[in-house]
Amino acid sequence: MSTTLRSFCGTATLMAVLALPAQAQAPAGIVPDLITDITQLEGKMMDLARAIPEASYGWRPGEGVRSVAEVFQHVAADNYLLPGIMGTAPPAATGIDPASYATVQQYETRKLSRVEVIADLERSFAHLKQAISATAPGTMGDELGAFGQTFTRQQMLVLTTTHLHEHLGQAIAYARINGIVPPWSRSGN
Repeated sequence: MSTTLRSFCGTATLMAVLALPAQAQAPAGIVPDLITDITQLEGKMMDLARAIPEASYGWRPGEGVRSVAEVFQHVAADNYLLPGIMGTAPPAATGIDPASYATVQQYETRKLSRVEVIADLERSFAHLKQAISATAPGTMGDELGAFGQTFTRQQMLVLTTTHLHEHLGQAIAYARINGIVPPWSRSGN
């Protein structure tokens, strides 16, 4: 390509970009990326919750460690708690009070059937995604108090997402120890 043509193409591209409205040029922010990540993670978490048989929901790797059901219930509880800390109240039916971790512990140690745990987990992801989607871009720098620390709203959103990944890994390990291959890891997938 000649220097003149390269220069023309570069100038034309620059002019096209400058002609776009400022909103079209600006990145969409972190929220859409987090929602995409959480939606993908939710699919894996739900597939895994459905792949583990009810008989294994009470299994725990050791005394004082969460059972399979409790891991899924912990995820559901925090899908309500963390948005609550950021200002989106958990549904009243959960009994979760963002100012009282004891209410979270009560919620995640309830005795539920596998079907109830799966339904609860699904509802909690819908709540989480709705709460994150409603986050105004201009509030990302707002400071929030949680767990004895100060976080910006954006840091809380990232913490919420990384927390989910932590527990997906835990659930994968629990499943594999119990001889269950995650559905997305099976041959042919």
